[in-house]
Amino acid sequence: MLAIHKSNMGFHPLWKSYCDENNIAYKLVDCHNTNVVEQLKDCAALLFHFHQSSSKDIVMAKQLLFALEQSGLTVFPNFNTAWHFDDKVGQKYLLEALGIDLVNTWVFYDEKTSLEWINETTFPKVFKLRGGAGSQNVQLVRSKENAKQLVRRAFGRGFPAYDAWGSLKERYRKWRNGDAPLMEIVKGSLRLVKPPHYARVMGREINYLYFQEFIANNDSDSRIIVIDGKAFGIKRMNRENDFRASGSGTILYSKDDIDTVFVKAAFDIHKKIKAQCVAYDFVYDEKKKPLLIEISYGFANSGYDDCPGYWDEQLKWHGGKFNPYGWMIDLVLKQVNEK
Repeated sequence: MLAIHKSNMGFHPLWKSYCDENNIAYKLVDCHNTNVVEQLKDCAALLFHFHQSSSKDIVMAKQLLFALEQSGLTVFPNFNTAWHFDDKVGQKYLLEALGIDLVNTWVFYDEKTSLEWINETTFPKVFKLRGGAGSQNVQLVRSKENAKQLVRRAFGRGFPAYDAWGSLKERYRKWRNGDAPLMEIVKGSLRLVKPPHYARVMGREINYLYFQEFIANNDSDSRIIVIDGKAFGIKRMNRENDFRASGSGTILYSKDDIDTVFVKAAFDIHKKIKAQCVAYDFVYDEKKKPLLIEISYGFANSGYDDCPGYWDEQLKWHGGKFNPYGWMIDLVLKQVNEK
């Protein structure tokens, strides 16, 4: 029997629907309950789509999943899939260690080393915090002086995990484009004085500095999601007069809009990471070769409903509707049977 976390958010309702439709035995468990291990006694696997903006999940999700995996239970997401989730610093080390073509990335842990590098490098560079989705906590640093200001803050009072002003500007942009109701601006304004609870749980980001090379001449990025030998993807266009694509809301779905060079690269990387499900974000380098920006096991369901098909590992296209959440269930069942 499978266990699925009792939630109507994220992948959970889609997992439940797939199990119901295919007569797959499961039960709902509360991963936030202190007796969750006892709830799992008669289960062969647990599926728990934890989220970076859930204050509860931040505190306990990885600890629970990896403890259960170490005990022998099959879990989704497992360690290889999720230890680096919402952690760009961890991803840098992983991807570099595996020899993957990553956008040049630097991380510093003291002011002196940071300033020495800033005085020697060129700009612009892209500054990021280790966590955040939809281009939150990402900015273009155009000058050495701007970078030095970030150094002083990184090794001083630090940065809030939630960028209230940046979020308000993004809400306004979407409202102006007709993609969000006026109430979103009201909510964003309130968060200037009362940040979301998860940000208070996380505290301030402090004592590190993270930069990536700015890769010019990209008007978009391509996100390829790989699950159990199958891949699907979207092309995300940059915001107007901006270099950021993630979270822009301008998405192209056609097979012809996605360069298969990114699909092949995603399959190749996936074999090295040995994960269950990963979304890979790519841009072109100056020679039109794929460069990986970052990775994530989770993704927003609704953004992929219009994908018109998927590729297999031989890069053969399979047109038509598909169910990636069912793929996840099937993969977990396969992993259970292999034990």
